[in-house]
Amino acid sequence: MHLAFVIFQGIGLAVAAGIRPFLPALLAGALAAGNLGVDFDHTKFSFLEKTPFLFAVAVALVAYVIAQRRLGPQQVEGGPIGAAVGGVGIGIGALLFAGSMADEHHPAWIGLVAGLACAALAQVATRSLFSRVRARLDRAAAAALPVYGEGTGLVVAGASVLAPPFGLVALAFVAWLLVTGRRREGRKYAGLRVLR
Repeated sequence: MHLAFVIFQGIGLAVAAGIRPFLPALLAGALAAGNLGVDFDHTKFSFLEKTPFLFAVAVALVAYVIAQRRLGPQQVEGGPIGAAVGGVGIGIGALLFAGSMADEHHPAWIGLVAGLACAALAQVATRSLFSRVRARLDRAAAAALPVYGEGTGLVVAGASVLAPPFGLVALAFVAWLLVTGRRREGRKYAGLRVLR
């Protein structure tokens, strides 16, 4: 695969993990195990497609869903569990990008660094978006937001493996979300200052 496509694929996988880490990691591992668009075999990142890692990710997903049901999505995402999942997402994003680079015999450290940045950007942008959207929805609709997050991460990961340029589109979109979200917050606080 051409280097640009490898980078685009890595970007997309990192963005997907930054949005939500669990389903993108499971999908990327399953696709890699079947050598469908990505393959981590014969790299230092082969564990990403092995059963123990995928099982651990699946168990973490189930635990996260249970925590959300018991405590509520807002408390989970705004508390220490949400922070831990955010850290896991950034780490998995870096590993998936690095694995994608290593798959095509390119330096993995570039993928680690770029993956950290892409996953962190996606996480900041989408957490801010979900927070704003949750504030406007009733309780039942707000409870469905995590499902949309997981679905979005899954679609971004799948599309980035099957059509690598989609990764660049996903990165541009989360960057746009972050910029527009910051502008809205700036306008809101400017409006509050005027009211004083």
